[in-house]
Amino acid sequence: MKKNRLTTWIITGMVLGLITGYICHRYAADAAQAKTIAGYFSIVTDIFLRLIKMIIAPLVFTTLVAGMAHSDSGSIGRVGLKAMSWFITASLISLAIGLLFSNLFEPGRSLALTLPDVNATTKLATGSLNLKDFLTHVFPRSFFEAMGNNEILQILVFSIFFGFALSSLKGNGPRVLVSAIEETANTMLKITDYVMRFAPIGVFAAVAAAITVQGLEVVLTYGKFLGSFFLALALLWIILIAVGFLFLGREVFRLIGLIKEPMIIAFSTASSEASYPKTIEQLEKFGVSSKITGFVLPLGYSFNLDGSMVYQAFAVMFIAQAYGIEMSLSQQITILLVLMVSSKGMAGVSRASLVVVAAVLPMFNLPEAGLLLIMGVDQFLDMGRTATNVLGNSIATSVVAKWEEGKEPVASGVPANEAYEEHEPVLARVANS
Repeated sequence: MKKNRLTTWIITGMVLGLITGYICHRYAADAAQAKTIAGYFSIVTDIFLRLIKMIIAPLVFTTLVAGMAHSDSGSIGRVGLKAMSWFITASLISLAIGLLFSNLFEPGRSLALTLPDVNATTKLATGSLNLKDFLTHVFPRSFFEAMGNNEILQILVFSIFFGFALSSLKGNGPRVLVSAIEETANTMLKITDYVMRFAPIGVFAAVAAAITVQGLEVVLTYGKFLGSFFLALALLWIILIAVGFLFLGREVFRLIGLIKEPMIIAFSTASSEASYPKTIEQLEKFGVSSKITGFVLPLGYSFNLDGSMVYQAFAVMFIAQAYGIEMSLSQQITILLVLMVSSKGMAGVSRASLVVVAAVLPMFNLPEAGLLLIMGVDQFLDMGRTATNVLGNSIATSVVAKWEEGKEPVASGVPANEAYEEHEPVLARVANS
């Protein structure tokens, strides 16, 4: 009941934010004043996101290390291979859906707006989005630097080495250290519960700030574009849930019920980081072991961004249509393959999806200025793709857990929320498995 009340409060905060933002936008003297008002709302949002970010690094480290301390290198490699197989397949499907819906509805051709000059620039930093920089960036120069910057992939790499080293040591000392790390993971999950009590306020402020600046008029102007994009996301949701049903059976619907809170948080704040701690907690409630969650979920946040894939393919085709540039089928297939590779370097890049699109456009002689058409509504697009990323990663993690070791869901007679309230040692199940 307590958790259900939290979901209700989060949805209430979103609705109140929508109403408040509309009123502020409607009665603001000009765009500058609207932006100033939104800045005050953003203070609350920034504080909430900072509270979330302070949890992420220690949560990733403790859950992964403690899980690996009870695993062997063979099992980790096997899990990684299964996860990457899912990620690649899901990415290709997501990109294909983006191309399909952009061709089906052609939202760029009916956009009644003045096009930006083709020589205009977006000033997005695309230089760092290359294979060399991405590969070197994965490996941390300093563990503490990676922790301070919330570099999930870098933390993942260090945690793997740390976990393997810990599992190879014998004696009471390593066992004491593993126990301490397990208890730290439990503590971080308890902190997550405390921080999530501020979620309705953070959600309210995030939505109010976005609507205060943009107003609801922008939604009407870009109605076809936004509508066709969210239809594409809806199809992807259906496919993900259907595939999840093949592997998880009816349990997939319980999973959807459990992750509705992190999805709402991701949607309203347009931040994957904001939903990460809660997603871990809900997957634990679903019965996924910590060693799977601690490894697959951080990996998915870098390599399995299904909603972002749909967006990238959709955005490239939208810009081509807006400028009247025809793209042949072979060119579109090439776009799909290029995005498939280049998007894997998104981790750690600010405004990642926009940056990927900006980097890809020149390869096909498409004007970067076209992104200026999208930036006005990118907040709304980001909300949809971020929530989709949470859904995709949650299903992926659960299916990989089913493949690897089977899943032991909480008994149906006991509400998952109540069963988890006691916060039994999260990683004790790993030790006993």
